[in-house]
Formats: sequence, C-alpha cells, structure tokens
Amino acid sequence: MSQTPLLELRDLSVGLKGDRVEYDIVRNINLSIYQNEILAIVGESGCGKSLTALSILGLHASPPLRITSGSITYDGRDLTKVSPEELRKVRGAEIAMIFQDPMSALDPMFTVGTLLTSAIRAHKKVTDSAAEKIAHECLADAGIEDPRRRFGEFPFQLSGGVSQRVMIALALVNNPKILIADEPTTALDVTVQAQILERLKDLKNERGMSIMLITHNLGVVASVADRMAVMYTGEIVEIGSVQNVFSVPQHPYTTGLLGAVPRLGSNSVALVPIIGRVPLPDNLPKGCTFADRCGRVVPECGVNRPELVSRGAAEVRCFNPFR
Repeated sequence: MSQTPLLELRDLSVGLKGDRVEYDIVRNINLSIYQNEILAIVGESGCGKSLTALSILGLHASPPLRITSGSITYDGRDLTKVSPEELRKVRGAEIAMIFQDPMSALDPMFTVGTLLTSAIRAHKKVTDSAAEKIAHECLADAGIEDPRRRFGEFPFQLSGGVSQRVMIALALVNNPKILIADEPTTALDVTVQAQILERLKDLKNERGMSIMLITHNLGVVASVADRMAVMYTGEIVEIGSVQNVFSVPQHPYTTGLLGAVPRLGSNSVALVPIIGRVPLPDNLPKGCTFADRCGRVVPECGVNRPELVSRGAAEVRCFNPFR
C-alpha cells in the first residue's frame, strides 16, 4: 500500500523483567495499519497477539512487563514516549479496544448507561443528556435492540451476545479511528459470531474506521479481513493479503495452520496436526523457533534466526519457504 499508515509498529519488543528473570515475550514486531482496513493477527494461544495489542495502548501489566525496544507511531507521535496523560487522551478516544471477555471486562457494579456515559465524559465536555444520546446511538449502532432498556441494565443481566455488543458500543462512543478487537467472538455461538463480525464490517465501512482483529479462527479471518499477520513464539512469521496468504502460504507454520482447518467438501476425514510443542519464551532455540517442528529445515535454521523479508506479495520469516 502506498498510503501513509495510521498506526505503525517498528521493531517492537515487549519483555518480562522480575526477580532473576528477564526475557522478551514479543520480539521485533513490524506492523502497519492503514485507513479503512481490517488487519487480522492470527496464531495459536500464547503467541503474543493480545500482548502486542495491549502494548499499543500501554495496557500491558507494567511491572513486570515492559516495552524493551521499538516504537509505536500514531499521528506523528511515538506512543512509547508520550506522557501517561497524553496516552490517556489517545486511549479510548482515537484508538479503542474491545476486550476478549465481556463478562469480566464490564464492571458489574455499574449500569450499561453509566459505563458508556463515563467513557464519553472522560474525553468530551458534554451535558448528561448529550452523553446519554450518544450512548443510545452507539448501542443501536452496535446492533442492540431497545437501547433505552439496555441503558439501565447491569452487565450481569445481559447475555453473552448482548454483552459483546455493549463492548462494541463502549469502543464506539468517542468515534475512534482505530478499533482493536481482541477475540471479539470468543464463547459466542456460531449465529451470534456471524452477527458480531458482520456488524464490525459494517461499522468499518460506515465510520471509515480501521480494525486490528486478533483471533485464532482462520474462518473469521477469511470472512472479514483484508490483510493478515501470522504470529509464532512472539514474532510475525508471515504477513500479506488474506487472499495471497490463504492461496499461496509460504511459511511452514502458516501451511500447518491452514492444514489443520476442516474444509467442507474435502474427501479427507483426518486433520493434519503440527508435530511437536511450542518452545517456552525463556528457552527459545538459537536459530529458527519453528525448526524443531518443521519439515523443511535446512542447516542454517539451527544456527541463525531468520529475518522478516519480502518474498513476492508477502513478507516471510523463513530460510526455506514454500514458493
């Protein structure tokens, strides 16, 4: 893409520092998010997807977690270097986040209306009636029927699907430019999942937002995303358009993920698992972190750590990729 990115992560690493323990969990992340696109971050649990997203808004648990290197550039500013006050102005207003579990992310002591209007007044000087009007509109935009009734309810009175929609409304109240959605369909049934994803797509088009979608569900990626980045052991191993990565995957880990997805109409009954185990972040091998599980190993894999380099229409971190 030739346009200027809205958000740019360059060589971002996030590490753990505690008593006699110090190592990076997320390493050398390079990502760009452009206007009016959906970028999916995929990979198995524990690969660093959520930690990368949380670090953008300074929401990682610090201490013991800290950004050890790199930059997060938004609107000409490096968010790793701004003051806490400046970051609070960005958080929720310009970059908002839908958290993974709405049942625990929503405070059960406050009504939906209180949660929404508090978020509005944190960034805008508006009257109570104006804040209430904005909240009602955002509840409706999130696909909630009878927003006035939901406005007065507590989170424990809501179903999982409605709670997720409230989380979306909470992220929308200040009309952000970027929405980070961390597993927005977790624990929802398939019908509600489809409704939530369709609503996110519509909101992107209606509001011109950009969305960073964090998921391990490749079916979700195929249905809504424009580009995708595949993560493994805290690193991006492949990034490109969804169409390109799905049709011509180059990294062996990406092909392994796609091979483990069931397909309608396939004659094969058994799924193909990826052999071996993910190495621990404090005990990574010297070379490629996927080498012990890979069927395309070359001698260099055990000696050096591959860099993320352009190969055709994608960027790949591999010494012997599929072509």
